[in-house]
Amino acid sequence: QVQLVESGGGLVQPGNSLRLSCVASGRTFSSGTMAWFRQRPGKEREYVAGRRWSGGNFYYADSMKGRVSISRDNSRNVVYLEMNSLKPEDTAVYYCAATSRNLRASTVSLMDEYEEWGQGTQVTVSS
Repeated sequence: QVQLVESGGGLVQPGNSLRLSCVASGRTFSSGTMAWFRQRPGKEREYVAGRRWSGGNFYYADSMKGRVSISRDNSRNVVYLEMNSLKPEDTAVYYCAATSRNLRASTVSLMDEYEEWGQGTQVTVSS
């Protein structure tokens, strides 16, 4: 059974940075796609960033492009989301998601493409 566990959330001041981690376990993550989504208060869950385990292109949501980067540590099955210049509107619960399929740019942002989800980690941006 695949398990995704996020960590690294918390309270951060506007303009600061934060790195979230997602530890994946339960199968070999040499292929497939990992992604980050978020759900802001009163909003639907939305895509933030994603990439394939094997490398290749990175896919970022327009709302956060230039302020986020997604990376991975294959040896430890960990995916990171680095967020910079955080704004109060970035306050949300951030979720890690995974699929065994190699998604493309046209599908990487679709929630229904992911079979596994973490429990989420809260990020609050406030002074």
